[in-house]
Amino acid sequence: MSQRIAFQGDLGAYSHEACLKARPDAQPVPCRTFEDVIEAVRAGKADMAMLPVENTTYGRVADIHRLLPESGLHIVDEEFVRVRISLMAMPGQTLEDIRHVRAHLVLIPQARAFLDAHGITSEAAADSAGAASDIAQTGEMGVGALASAVAADIHNLQILARDIEDQGHNMTRFLLMSPHADHSPRHAHMITTFVFEVRNIPAALYKAMGGFATNGVNMIKLESYMVGGAFTATQFYADIEGHPDDPAVARALEELDYFTNRLDILGVYPAAAGRE
Repeated sequence: MSQRIAFQGDLGAYSHEACLKARPDAQPVPCRTFEDVIEAVRAGKADMAMLPVENTTYGRVADIHRLLPESGLHIVDEEFVRVRISLMAMPGQTLEDIRHVRAHLVLIPQARAFLDAHGITSEAAADSAGAASDIAQTGEMGVGALASAVAADIHNLQILARDIEDQGHNMTRFLLMSPHADHSPRHAHMITTFVFEVRNIPAALYKAMGGFATNGVNMIKLESYMVGGAFTATQFYADIEGHPDDPAVARALEELDYFTNRLDILGVYPAAAGRE
């Protein structure tokens, strides 16, 4: 039996595309919210979860950092998806027939130059792939959807224009998560992701970071966020290069532990090709 991967959105969403890249033979399990994705794995309705964590244009995906530490899931892989926007509609139409499009609120501004150049108005939808699905189900003419080419293929829509995004470098990073941790050093370039809460002492964060500098460990991401409704950034999310068993990484994490109240490793996984 093939693995099942839960993701947020409709079939054809960019999260679905990430599933296809990471595990081509897996069965996709669409979910309404990120919380539903995590619950699907907890309840045994899916074996793994695919969650977006950041985008090169819009930064951190809201709520993800809050959900990951309490999810009970472990990062086992990462995947990068280039956000390529296609304009799709019911077959038998030309681009000149399309006067209006629907897409997720975040996607519309990314194709603003193309839409303006063709005099096409836009409307926000809950989900871009869902907008494509709705057009396919209703057979609505004169209206298009902005979504991935995967959505057009799944919903039997005709692509009238490809790669219409204003910027050609828009990438979304996804994390593939499992109920079971896999810390095996299965690649030459490993990434370790963890969250930590600094102790309430002067310069705690500065001292906590010192171990990575002195041991030559490259920290490629460090983000703070609020917990418990307080306006104090006491919790941090970090990605570093290396494996916890690497001597330098082990020393850095040992020093970090001294200055923290909590240190949880969320995953140890191979660096995806998209990092290059």
